[in-house]
Amino acid sequence: MLGKQPVPRVASLASFRDAQGNVLDQGVAIYFPAPHSYTGEDVLELQGHGGPAILQLVLQRCLELGARLAQPGEFTLRAFLNGKLDLVQAESVADLIDAATGQAARSAVRSLQGEFSSVVHQMVDDLIQLRVQIEAALDFPEEVAEMGAQEASLTALGEKLDAALSRAQQGSLLREGAHIVLAGRPNVGKSSLINRLSGEEVALVSDVPGTTRDAIRQVIQINGVPLHIMDTAGLRESQDSIEQMGMARTRDALRKADAVLVLLDAAQGITPEDQNILQELPPEIPRLRVFNKADLLGSRASWPTEQGIHLSAKTGEGVEQLQQELLALLGWHDDQGAFLARERHIQALLSAQESLRLAKNEINRPEILAEALRQAQEAMNQITGEFAPDDLLGEIFSRFCLGK
Repeated sequence: MLGKQPVPRVASLASFRDAQGNVLDQGVAIYFPAPHSYTGEDVLELQGHGGPAILQLVLQRCLELGARLAQPGEFTLRAFLNGKLDLVQAESVADLIDAATGQAARSAVRSLQGEFSSVVHQMVDDLIQLRVQIEAALDFPEEVAEMGAQEASLTALGEKLDAALSRAQQGSLLREGAHIVLAGRPNVGKSSLINRLSGEEVALVSDVPGTTRDAIRQVIQINGVPLHIMDTAGLRESQDSIEQMGMARTRDALRKADAVLVLLDAAQGITPEDQNILQELPPEIPRLRVFNKADLLGSRASWPTEQGIHLSAKTGEGVEQLQQELLALLGWHDDQGAFLARERHIQALLSAQESLRLAKNEINRPEILAEALRQAQEAMNQITGEFAPDDLLGEIFSRFCLGK
């Protein structure tokens, strides 16, 4: 391909040649001998001129010489299998590529650099030390110190786990975002509010009730947190079959929402129709009452004192308060140390947290205590991949783009 053996770890100008020795392209070649490469294996990197035709010729020559195309995520998989990255770091490569906001990208970099893994490894080390003490107590009870010291260690470990879970949940919100549904009766300003939040006219606004027949989705960002906002059909009694279908979709969206903004008319307050909508909302879904059209009431001093946020989607007054209240409702607290965690990380930490609770309740029963600590360690080991099953690895790396 190059007609020469490249000097390791030195960028050198080279001609990329075909089987007959003709120059296909001229560029930079860098040879990374194992183990000092991304994958931990021998890697040759060719940097040529842009353009699909030239690149395709160079790629075809590589294939002729025995190379093959990488499977999805294969480079990062090889890096993981060769001990260059743990599983959290490997996942953060894909998260960094897919990051939708600057804050999400910064969190992904923290995980890629090993910050999340370091926290998990420290907790596992603490668990191992505690397990050693408990296992020793089972076999040599006369040689072991009082359980008070072990209980203190267990409390400290629980506090570390709570802090890690909080940071991971913040990162999960950055990575996945949250689904927010605007609900309310017709003509309370749902479409106007989604237009205001998105900064563009994505929904039709009309004084005619029932204008919104189907859900309108828009992705916005508040403080770097992606939010999937859905404007839905107004809920009311209607004989219109199309409008009824829209309201059925509204109710389905409400069941799947992470939070609901219940829009109300500030001039009318909470009407019996509004009460019916509030009672119909799934009780487990967090919600905010938003009194729109506050601009029609004059000065702030004349605004009603009913609990909720008062704003004007038309003028924008009060919208910033809504944004901050919404983030608070979702549990966001602008944590600059968030880990860009995935759902499996959250579930593993929750499982470990539950095992630690059991351990603390069974502090005087060492057999059960030892088993609870083992389960907690197993849950946390799944995060970094020490005990990851093959099917989990396949699922994780199949989500990568081709190559990287």
